[in-house]
Amino acid sequence: MAQLKDDCFAFGGQLTPVQDALVDLRSRLSCVCDVEQVSIHQALGRIIAEDITSPRDVPPHDNSAVDGYAVYFADLDPDNDTHLTVAGRIAAGHPLGRPAKRGEALRIFTGAPVPGGEDGGPDTIFMEEDCAEANGVVSLPPGLKQGSNKRDQGEDVKTGALIIAKGSRLRAQEVGLAASIGRATVEVHKRLRVAVFSTGDEVRDPSGDAPDGCIFDANRFAIMGMLRDLGCDVTDIGILPDDEAVIASALGQAAPDHDMLITSGGISAGEEDHVKAAVEQQGSLNFWRFAIKPGRPIALGQVGATSFVGLPGNPVATMVTFMVIARPMINVLSGNHNVLPHLYRVKSGFDYAKKLGRREWVRVRLEIGSAGVLTALKHPAGGSGILTSMVDADGLVELGEDIETVSAGDLVDFLAFNEVTR
Repeated sequence: MAQLKDDCFAFGGQLTPVQDALVDLRSRLSCVCDVEQVSIHQALGRIIAEDITSPRDVPPHDNSAVDGYAVYFADLDPDNDTHLTVAGRIAAGHPLGRPAKRGEALRIFTGAPVPGGEDGGPDTIFMEEDCAEANGVVSLPPGLKQGSNKRDQGEDVKTGALIIAKGSRLRAQEVGLAASIGRATVEVHKRLRVAVFSTGDEVRDPSGDAPDGCIFDANRFAIMGMLRDLGCDVTDIGILPDDEAVIASALGQAAPDHDMLITSGGISAGEEDHVKAAVEQQGSLNFWRFAIKPGRPIALGQVGATSFVGLPGNPVATMVTFMVIARPMINVLSGNHNVLPHLYRVKSGFDYAKKLGRREWVRVRLEIGSAGVLTALKHPAGGSGILTSMVDADGLVELGEDIETVSAGDLVDFLAFNEVTR
């Protein structure tokens, strides 16, 4: 297990632009997750810890893309129907067993191997619905191009080709590709172990009641959901009271068995905000100040050798800062090379003004406009405590520090939620 440097979260200056801060953080962090071998059945969603190269061609032989008849193109009359004797039958998994001969047609089915033979073997395949067979003779119409309906050996994967790069998250298509070359097991990084807790005498678990003056805990469940979407192994520590000693004890007990600790709220300088002091009892804490909205300073530090992330307390700010700041950190620590999400250009369906020098994320849903172009519609509520705005949105429009106004019809950068929940 790799260890974080003691000073990897030390604040290195006025890193107000988020992108600069993420580059800086990425240079300080490295994967902390060991490697294990898992069955291909359990590989979905895991981070591959090896480069996978193919020991074979895929497909391993020329094969038919259709049910029909395999023939030599040179045997065909270019202007009239061609009549050939059907001299064999080839099904998937059942090769012909002999070389193909000139002047014959072979009944062949989808996926069946095309045999070799004179001049390399049959090179063209007719679809059965275009042909007529009677008394062992098939009539083939003119006009088919040479090579039609024939799949070539290795047209998908060549022997020795790199098919999955180390550090990729295995989706269904990567799992299928690994299986296609005969891999029954793969080496993956162990799951990042993350403990999540909330603090506050007013915060209550939804399994119970919320008396006057209390609220149900939404942030902890949102954070745990996003972590599980990223493939993390999550421990729910629960809700801790506003007691520095209790919080410090819980942090100290959780740290040795986890790679990261995450909380939201409780890290400011108020009399009832005890997380900061509790972390500093066990290690170090630094505030990374970003010019962002929604959000505010993010607390990054360590409890022993375990990283600590303190997110803002308002639920929208919690989720957004997790997506754009904590998620890249988690990807690096997990061994995932896909650190930053993709942004897509869409048309703005709203007017908006913001401060220069600040990066903002606006909650939007997408609809197809009159010209067939995806258009982003701003949610009417912009408060950091309005969690329904995240439910109603498809993602966020990201407005960089150099943008001051947006007008309807402008092209803007769209961050889809499915880009930051995997």
